[in-house]
Amino acid sequence: MTLTAERLDRIQPSLTIAISTVARKMIADGKNVISLSQGEPDFDTPRNIKDAAIRALEAGETKYTDVAGTQALRKAVAVKFKRDSGIDYKPEEIIISTGAKQVLFNCMLSTLNAGDEVIIPSPCWVSYPDIVTLADGKPVLVPCPQNNGFKLRAEDLEAAITPKTRWFMLNNPCNPTGAAYSAEELKPICEVLMRHPQVWVLTDDIYDSLVYDGFKSGTIVAVEPRLKDRTLTVHGVSKSYAMTGWRIGVAGGPVALIKAMDKLQSQSTSNPNSIAQAAAVEAFLGPQDTVEAMRKVFEERRDMVVSMLNQARGVNCSKPDGAFYVYPAIHGCIGKTSKGGRIIKDDEAFVLALLDEEGVATVHGAAFCYPGYFRISYANSNAELVEGMTRIQRFCEGLH
Repeated sequence: MTLTAERLDRIQPSLTIAISTVARKMIADGKNVISLSQGEPDFDTPRNIKDAAIRALEAGETKYTDVAGTQALRKAVAVKFKRDSGIDYKPEEIIISTGAKQVLFNCMLSTLNAGDEVIIPSPCWVSYPDIVTLADGKPVLVPCPQNNGFKLRAEDLEAAITPKTRWFMLNNPCNPTGAAYSAEELKPICEVLMRHPQVWVLTDDIYDSLVYDGFKSGTIVAVEPRLKDRTLTVHGVSKSYAMTGWRIGVAGGPVALIKAMDKLQSQSTSNPNSIAQAAAVEAFLGPQDTVEAMRKVFEERRDMVVSMLNQARGVNCSKPDGAFYVYPAIHGCIGKTSKGGRIIKDDEAFVLALLDEEGVATVHGAAFCYPGYFRISYANSNAELVEGMTRIQRFCEGLH
């Protein structure tokens, strides 16, 4: 008799976390490693947010809160959605969870029955398919090729919908590609969804303030308000406010769905950390100038990383509109042999050889359900990024 449940055999550990863990161990062992594998801003949490947490701690805000979050934070999230996305949510239509990942998990586990299908454009974040699978659902991956900007076409969404489709999941801007949809680009997708009233929509907008070149990211409910009663709009503080370790994710949606997720959360983690919630109130309602300052730095880093990658032999890197990732193609490297004698048979072999021979940690494309590519996070210091790109150029030059 085995200890673990069968459902665990259907998933694998998060590969982005796994590779970051390997990189940290190599660094601890004294090896010179540059880790570009995890989506974590190198900036510190802004001072005003940390001060809000300290005030909450000193004021004794260390007790249980409502499972779905404090009224103060739910009201702050409502303000944030109205200000940044033009969507009206009432506090009772909002839930706070321990990170956006728990929001997604709660949503899928609360709504999916065995065999229900969830449409996910790929490349996609590594956790989406596994969360669906854990909830007894079936991930339906719809490929979005590089020559279409890694974006989903309305006709491909339409073709993927079946009587078993329960959810359509969209990450905008996207991890791992940085592809982002404007309001205009979302209109034909919303038109498809309007024709299929049984399909619910989860839009993960956590990177929506990190967009570049004047781009404005759209969101489903703002584009088509009639979809509001079957859409969950997901956000959080991790990326825009450099608060990854604070673990606060938020979502707005129909009251019945929020209540179902609250019911599940009451029997798992209960409320999120009370001090982190107080900090998140300040993040959403306080000065937003640090978000813009970080955005500008990320834009400069993106431009430098894309330029240097496109100088690497066998690499082709598109310039993304948002997030802080690039997703370069390495078709020109597959089938070659590295200086260290490793055969680059696929994207996983590429990233393992790159880590072993040049000390650069990245994530292979197959982890994001789209092989032939690899993901780089440019949420690192400029010096680390320049050195990392130089090592990648050297590694590709040595392929033969």
